[in-house]
Formats: sequence, C-alpha cells, structure tokens
Amino acid sequence: MRNRGVGGRRVTRAILGACLTVIAVAACAPASDGMLPSGDEILAYYESDRRMEAEVVGNVAVLRVYQDAEQLRRGGALWAKVGPYVFLFSEETHQLFTDFEGVAGVRVTTMVGSAEVASALLAHEELSDILWARSLNIAGRARLQGTNRMTLLEDLVDWGESHTEFTYNERYTKR
Repeated sequence: MRNRGVGGRRVTRAILGACLTVIAVAACAPASDGMLPSGDEILAYYESDRRMEAEVVGNVAVLRVYQDAEQLRRGGALWAKVGPYVFLFSEETHQLFTDFEGVAGVRVTTMVGSAEVASALLAHEELSDILWARSLNIAGRARLQGTNRMTLLEDLVDWGESHTEFTYNERYTKR
C-alpha cells in the first residue's frame, strides 16, 4: 500500500523549506546579539555639547556627563538629582538597548570636576514598551519645559527613582 502525501520528494521539500526558513531567520537576526558597544559607540548615541565619557563595565554601558558647577548652584538639589534621568530616559538609551542586546543596563553618572553628583542605573528589562513610552513622555516634557515648570523635573526624578538604582551625593542634594 502506498503512503499518500508523504512521498520522498514532499518530505525532502518540507525539510529543505524548514532549513531555508531557519537560515533566513538567522540571517535577519541583529548582528549585535550578545555583543557590547565600545565607549566610542556609546558616545555616538548621546550627542551633546557637554563633556562626556563612556565605557563598558562588565555588561553595563556607563556614561559620565560633566556638569557646570554654576548650573548646580542655580538649580539646587533638584537639578543635581535630575541629571542622570535626562539621559537615561531617552530615545538614545532605548536605541542602545535595542541595538546591543548584551547590554544589561545603562548607568549615567553626572559629575562636577572629579566629584560624582548623581548616578542611576537602568536595567535593560526594567521598562516594557508601554513604560518606555511613558518614560520618554515624562523626560521629554521635563527637557522642553522643566526650566519654567519645575514640577516636570520633580516628576522625572520621581519616575527615575521608581525605575532605577540611584545614588546622590549629599553635598549637592541635601537641603
């Protein structure tokens, strides 16, 4: 008796089709799977007129942003706290996570000279797509209108503190 529908050619074609599908999916996978960016690649994401340095420590992208001491004197504790969150909750960080799946987190540390002002670490898995959208909204509003509406900066600090591991230098943040 003959097996219908399971002829040698049909099985071979099915296996060949499955193999081609696997190869096509593998070819479309991001080239950065598990790879980490260099310090220069990190800096390329965060274009700013501020002095910045970047490196990878373990599997964490670390960005140091230097602030003007006069800016902190004028802005006080709130401006000292908000610094890391302005950079963390950005399209640049979101894209860095997307492009380099091996990055487990991004840490942004704000500096005045050699003194650390504030530091915050955002874990790769902390934010869902919905929370990323919310983060970008909060941070965007703070960047655009925060100078005139300080409550927007406070909102960003509150959001950052609820989604990151953070530390503040009391010299700059205690009041």
